[in-house]
Amino acid sequence: MIILGLTGSIGMGKSTTARMFAEEGVPVHDSDEAVHRLYAGPAAEIIGEAFPGTVVNGVVDRQRLSKLVLDNPQELRRLGELIHPLVRADADAFVERHRKEGARLVVLDIPLLFETGGTDRVDSILVVTASPEVQKQRVMARPGMTEEKFAAILANQVSDREKRRNADFVIDTSAGMEAARREVRGVIAKLRERDRLARKD
Repeated sequence: MIILGLTGSIGMGKSTTARMFAEEGVPVHDSDEAVHRLYAGPAAEIIGEAFPGTVVNGVVDRQRLSKLVLDNPQELRRLGELIHPLVRADADAFVERHRKEGARLVVLDIPLLFETGGTDRVDSILVVTASPEVQKQRVMARPGMTEEKFAAILANQVSDREKRRNADFVIDTSAGMEAARREVRGVIAKLRERDRLARKD
């Protein structure tokens, strides 16, 4: 099985690209979705103990948590140390389940793939990118987003240039949905051919 790591900085179109893989029949593990599930269950007690006042009715309130950690690198790191192992275990279980079902290709959608040292978990890396202008336009359109918050998020992420430099595949979503979909299909075709040749050997 080939494990493709899908990543990209905020506002680059990563979630939309992940959906395109799913629409092509490729199993996708969404780290953000896993965090939502964990915040509503297994992680709530752990987060509540570490960050008092952030759990409401048994569910982590992401806005309250964000206010505590976003501008505080030490607290953000502490949160990562708590939640990343849980998300990784969830992804490992996803991979193993699809391996047993005979899947030849799966995608791990990991926003902080480089930042969390997750490159050893995948066989190939796809970075989703966009022009700085498109990125900022998309991010600033999000509810509650400010220039300060955007800057703080970028400061905690590996730069887009560095991500692209270390990628096996790059998809620029600035060119629109259909162009991105063609690129996704091209990546799938290349990986399936690589898998076919590997099995032939």
